[in-house]
Amino acid sequence: MLGEDHSLLKEFPEHQETILALTKSDQSFAADTKNYNALDKEIRVLELNGSPIEDTEMHQLKHDRAALKDSLHQRIVSASK
Repeated sequence: MLGEDHSLLKEFPEHQETILALTKSDQSFAADTKNYNALDKEIRVLELNGSPIEDTEMHQLKHDRAALKDSLHQRIVSASK
């Protein structure tokens, strides 16, 4: 779905407490979360504006978002244990 919000708290609502705790206590996690959410917002804006960039560029942005999301999810799950 175009323009869908994939922010970290929307993607993993069951880990909200862990995400908020890590954001406060881990500067690296906080920076990566900020980058992830900014990238997600950039993709949403582009999608809502008819994707005014090349398909390969959009694909790369989405790939980068997915890779960052996977990394963050691993860190969230590890911290939840």
